Amino acid sequence: MLRQQDVGHRIVVRRIVGIREGRPLFSDALGELVELSETHLTIATAQGRLRVPVAEVHRAKRVPPTRRPTASAVVELELAADEAWPAPVRARLGDWLLRSADGWTGRANSALPVGDPDRPLPAAIDAIERWYAEHGQPAMVNTPLPLAVPVGAELDARGWTARPLTLVQTVPLATLRPAEPPPAPTPQGPAGGAAIALTGVPSEEWLAVAAGRKGGLPDSARHILTAVAQVRFAQVYADGALLATGRGTVTGQGRWLGLSLIEVAPQARRQGLAARVIRALADWGTAEGATHAFLQVEQRNIEAVSLYRKLGFTTHHTYLTRVAPPT
Repeated sequence: MLRQQDVGHRIVVRRIVGIREGRPLFSDALGELVELSETHLTIATAQGRLRVPVAEVHRAKRVPPTRRPTASAVVELELAADEAWPAPVRARLGDWLLRSADGWTGRANSALPVGDPDRPLPAAIDAIERWYAEHGQPAMVNTPLPLAVPVGAELDARGWTARPLTLVQTVPLATLRPAEPPPAPTPQGPAGGAAIALTGVPSEEWLAVAAGRKGGLPDSARHILTAVAQVRFAQVYADGALLATGRGTVTGQGRWLGLSLIEVAPQARRQGLAARVIRALADWGTAEGATHAFLQVEQRNIEAVSLYRKLGFTTHHTYLTRVAPPT
């Protein structure tokens, strides 16, 4: 357990955030321990201060400082991710990207402030607000952290809100851990008997799953999903039913396998299908020359974060999607 001499050091805390089916649900937080009392501990994370009751702490320990990715590494990965999720309407503000896709997903309908906007920061935010107003959309900005901290400060001053924190996680494909076999007694069940097919175009059933998850499927969505040179759609069927889906892209000059829309039908969950889909897409990406995989997941999606951790993914950086106040 932590002691007062740990104050000021980098720690990781695993805390209990709920109970499901009689089992505790955990969430991890990493940051600098700034306060420790008999009842609470407070850590300064990249997203702000987090105060945790001691009663909720399952495990906490000091960890050695880790090396943060360089600014250029964050920019490289953000541009590869943009290439993997291409908005059909695009413009530039210096190096910054402006993106619109009929409101389908925050990633495709937000500015990406990486590089130099070729003007003072307040003028750049003014230009973003005008561009989105001209397109009839609320202005949004994705702020990769810690790279875009100055941008975030300017947005704070203007009263912009923030959506839940998103983790950008990566793993070298050579060290991606194998998918675990489905738990017994399911060798004859859906997961055990299902084959994974990778196709160059999504089936209508695959698109229906994406529409259900993302709230509709406008033409812009079909563009985002398919307008990538190297793309595969994973589909898992058993007894004629679509049990799981996933999407893989290779971008970033061929280095990055991007994983998205990993989805498992409720009746087929907890049988290892998501991990098998990721493994199949990873094998395809490796054959195409990719060396690393990335994905984006909300920090609050505890089950998905836990799965990705088991496969070897770690957080490269984070981002917040910022939303302009109503006018």
